[in-house]
This record gives sequence, C-alpha cells and structure tokens, in this order.
Amino acid sequence: MKPSIIRNTFIRDYQLWLMVLPAIAAIFIFNYIPMYGIQLAFKDFDFSKGLTGGEFRGFAYFQQFIENYQFGSLMRNTFFISFATIVIGFPAPIILALLLNQIRLKRAKQLMQTTVYLPHFISVIVLVGMLNVLLSSETGIVGHFMKAIGLGHINLLASTNTFIPVYVLSDIWQHCGWNSIIYLAALSTVDPQLYDSAKMDGASRWQMVRYIDLPALKPTIIILFILSMGNILSTGFEKIFLMQNSLNLPVSEVIATYVYKIGIVSSQFSYASAIGLFNTIINFIFLISMNAISKKMSETSLY
Repeated sequence: MKPSIIRNTFIRDYQLWLMVLPAIAAIFIFNYIPMYGIQLAFKDFDFSKGLTGGEFRGFAYFQQFIENYQFGSLMRNTFFISFATIVIGFPAPIILALLLNQIRLKRAKQLMQTTVYLPHFISVIVLVGMLNVLLSSETGIVGHFMKAIGLGHINLLASTNTFIPVYVLSDIWQHCGWNSIIYLAALSTVDPQLYDSAKMDGASRWQMVRYIDLPALKPTIIILFILSMGNILSTGFEKIFLMQNSLNLPVSEVIATYVYKIGIVSSQFSYASAIGLFNTIINFIFLISMNAISKKMSETSLY
C-alpha cells in the first residue's frame, strides 16, 4: 500500500483511529513491551546485571524442561483441562444463544439474559469459595445430597477423578451466559423476513434454527473456535491454583501453576521464562494450523 493511501486513510477516518487508540496503546504497553523480557529464556538471569547482562545459555532451559520428569504430566494435565473446556464449553454459549433467541417475550428474554450474565461478574476467589462450601462432603449441599442417595462421603475437589469435571462445569456455569453475547449479536443481524417466510412454508422451530440461525452463526463460530485453539495450552492460573490441593495435585498441576512455583516461589526466572515461551509457541502453532485448515475448508479465517 502506498504511503499516500495510508496517510489519506488516517485523515479520512481519524475519528475511528482516535476511538481505538486507547485499545492500541493498552495492547502495545501490556503485550508488546513485555516481550523485551523474552530474552530471559535464553540467559542466566542475574539481579546485578539486569535483563541483558546474564550469561547466554541458548536453549538449555528448554531442554531442561523437556527432560524434566514432570514434563509429560504437565503437558497431559494442561491439554486435558483445556481440551475438555473447549469441547464441552465451546458449544454451550452457542446453544444458549439459540435458546434465548427463541424467546419472543421481550421482558422474559431480558430477565433470562440478565440471569445468565450475572455469574460472569463473580470473582474467581468467590467462585472457588462457593465450590468449597457447596461441594464439601461434610457440610455442603451437594455433599449431603450424595450421602442421601447412598454415594457416601466424596470430596469432589480432592478427587483426581472429579477435579476436571468440576473445573469445566463451573467454568461453563460462570462464563456461558457472557460468551453467548457475541452469538446473540450475530443472530440479531438475521433478517426477520426470513423467519416469516419460513413460517409461511411450514418450517418448525428446529428447521429455522438449522437453516437460518446456524448458517448466520457459522462465520462467528469458526473465528472464535480458531481463537480458542490458540489457547489450547493456556488453562489460566488463578482458578486452578485456588482449587489445587495435595490430593488433586496429580491432575491439577498445569504449566501455569508450575511456572508460578518455579519462577516466583523458587526464583528461577530464566527457567520459568523458557517454560512460558515454550507454552506460547505451542499455542501459536495450534492457532496458525487451525487457521490454515479453516481457510482451506471453509474459506473463513483470521486473515
């Protein structure tokens, strides 16, 4: 693109550029400037010499992580939790948006939307506290119910068999409503005349969903799925760390919590940086691969 064309574009749409300027500045400050610290993954960090003064180690820390006895379990736990969240959690807001779109009474629809949005604003600490209270085998409602039906004392947060289901289902409950907003926005662009025509042709509600709503959502679904695959090894830190205990540690120790323990607790900053960069590279590979597959199969992609 010629410089004159770029300049004319900025002049013509300067209001739009001013509007997105805070977002661009935030991304630059919090996402790009910290990339200066990536060099820690290739050097021995020395407090007295700063980021650039340590001895160059190359890929030694990456090799150390791959050869670590915990490497297999960390990758497996991180992948399983992320994969389960995507497989079960990704369709949930789509289904919810389709259901909310079928509600014709405006007040009922607004009440339902407000109800399903509210859990998103609960902090992670409060949510985990609620889980500890509700799922307690001694005092929790769920614990009493399980005893009543003859399942005995089962601590769902301390079991390696139930930790992932509890994590995934609580994540869906908290974010499903909020994530459905973008799908409802996409459905709002559908021409109402299409529904009227479908009714006149005798189409059922399921047929209208299948042949009108889902095709309208297809581009949005593909784009969001590609973006979610870019976080396949990013489970987040706060919730898993707060839910973690010595009994569920075999399935709850993921890359994010391991990096915290290695980097912050043990002060191995270079090693932790290498692990974080390794995780980011894997996510980037998944993102690019899924985008290429989507572009080839559906002609819908990020670029």
